[in-house]
Amino acid sequence: MRLMKFVPPILTLGLILMSVPAVSQVVPAYQGHRMPLSIGFGPSIYNPDWGQGNMWGGTVWGDWYPGFMPASLHGLGLEIEARDLSKGQHLPTQKNIRQDTAGGGFIYSFRRFDKVQPYVKCLFGYGSYDFTTSSPTYSHDTRGLMAPGGGVEGRVYGPVWARVDYEYEMWQKLFQGNPTPAGFTFGVSYNFSVRGH
Repeated sequence: MRLMKFVPPILTLGLILMSVPAVSQVVPAYQGHRMPLSIGFGPSIYNPDWGQGNMWGGTVWGDWYPGFMPASLHGLGLEIEARDLSKGQHLPTQKNIRQDTAGGGFIYSFRRFDKVQPYVKCLFGYGSYDFTTSSPTYSHDTRGLMAPGGGVEGRVYGPVWARVDYEYEMWQKLFQGNPTPAGFTFGVSYNFSVRGH
């Protein structure tokens, strides 16, 4: 059962390694002098790995694909992301549970197709937990984390894209273990590098 924790990171690494032969067939991430940036938001559903069911919240992100990269690295970019999970608490003893994360890292988008673009990513950042314990003075803590993930984006119309994103977070030790929250985000983004028609 403990081996299941390693499956998502291994799959993510495998996808990255499989992309190396296809890098030379990538479509440029920008057109002309347009900004190679997309900004998005959407609802998220996660298992917070805190002894209860799923929690809901929201996520915002920004992806930047530098225009000065060599052709063999088109598709490689930077992502920043922030998430708040505070809806869907189920245990009466954990009424105030909340999880917030913020971080950034690398994203690689497989830009071989015009309207559908799978991607993989690995982010690094900090997470914040609010919780209930037997101590009246200890109800909040923060930890560093790493979050490999991936997903797919599809063009809805012009610069508007839809996204389905999966992340597997690996937190530093908290209490007696290392929390591994995981979940999905469903959202939309506006790509500033795409013409509006």
